[in-house]
Amino acid sequence: MRSSKIFSAVYAKQSAMHDVLTFTASAADILEFATIDRAGRDSDGSLSGFQRPQIAGHIRNIRDYLEQDDAVLPNPIVVAFLGGLSVIERTEDGHCRIEIDTSGDTKPGLVVDGQQRLTALSQTSRTDFQLFISAIVCRDEAELKRQFVLINSARPLPKSLIYELLPAMQGLNRRMGERALAAELTARLNFTVGSALKGLIHQHTNPDGILKDTAIQKVIMNSASDGIMRELLQEADGIRLCYDLINEYYWAVRNTFPGDWDGHKPKSSRLVHGAGIIAMGHVMELLAYFDKAKTRDEFAVGLACLKSKTAWTQGEWDFGNGERRSWRGIQNVSSDIAMLSDYLVREVRTDQKERLWSSEQFSKRNHADAEAVE
Repeated sequence: MRSSKIFSAVYAKQSAMHDVLTFTASAADILEFATIDRAGRDSDGSLSGFQRPQIAGHIRNIRDYLEQDDAVLPNPIVVAFLGGLSVIERTEDGHCRIEIDTSGDTKPGLVVDGQQRLTALSQTSRTDFQLFISAIVCRDEAELKRQFVLINSARPLPKSLIYELLPAMQGLNRRMGERALAAELTARLNFTVGSALKGLIHQHTNPDGILKDTAIQKVIMNSASDGIMRELLQEADGIRLCYDLINEYYWAVRNTFPGDWDGHKPKSSRLVHGAGIIAMGHVMELLAYFDKAKTRDEFAVGLACLKSKTAWTQGEWDFGNGERRSWRGIQNVSSDIAMLSDYLVREVRTDQKERLWSSEQFSKRNHADAEAVE
C-alpha cells in the first residue's frame, strides 16, 4: 500500500535544474523519509555513502541542550532527494505543498548536513520539536555527492572524506581532477585483494590504516603530473597500468625492507612515515625510467643498494657534507622530504651507473673472448 507524507513548504527560485524547498518536520517524521548514509566500503571495496561518522560527545551535548524547555535550533537540516518528492501545489508567492513517498523499502531522502542535530533530537523525548528542513531534489547520486561536498566546503569537513568522494564526480577542475585520479588509485591499493597496501592506508572509510592517504596520493600525483604515470595514462588502460606499477613497487619495498615495514607505524619506522613514503616515490620513478622496472623482482634489483644505507627504524642517516640526522629526526615537512628524496635518489642513481658500467664491461669481455675463439 502506498503511503506518503504531506507538508506545507516554501520554494526558492534558485537553480533551474533543482527544486529547492524549506519546510518543518519532527525528528520522527524526518527519519521516515530520510536516512543518514554514512561513508563506508562494500565487501569489494566500493565506496558507499558519504557522511562523516557520528561524534558521540557532540551528539550528547546537543541532546542535553534539547531537553531544555527553551532550546532552539534555527539552523536547518539539509536533505537531498533522489526522487520521491513531488510538488503538488505551487503558488506565485513561493508557497507550495509537497508529497514525500514513504512506501518504498529505501527512503528517498539522504541527510546531507545536520546529522548530529537530527540524531540528538531523535534521542530526546521532544516529539513536538520541529526542525527546519532545506530540501534539494538531485538528478542522480553523483549530483547528490557533489552537492554534499559543495554544501560542506564552508566548514571543516575531513579532507580524507572529500578525496574519497572525488572519483565519482564530474566537471572537476584540473587540480581536483588530478586529486580524483590519485584518490581512485589509492582506494584500489587499499581495498583490492592482492594489493601490497590492502588495508594499510588510513582513509575515512579505513580509520585503522597506518599509511597516510595523502602521502600515497602525493606519490601518485607527482608521477601523473611529471613522471612515469603520465606516460602510462596515455594508454587505453592507463589507470590499470598505473595501479599495477605502484602495486608491484610496494611489494618490492615490503620484500626489501621487511624488518622496517612489518608491524610498524610511522612513529616506529620512517619507511611507513609520510616523509619516507613520498621520498620512496621518487625512487620508484628512477627505477621505472632508467631500469625499465615493472615487476616487483625488477624493482627489487634497484632497491637492494639501499639496504645498508638507510636508517628507517634505528641509527642515523648520513646525508653527506657533514649532515647527519637521527632516524627519528626525519619529519613530514618539505625540507626533510626533499633532503631524504635527494639522498635516496643519489644512492640509487650511483648504483644504476655502477651496474651499467659492470654490464658494459661484461659485454666487452664476452665480445673479446668471442673474437679470440674465432
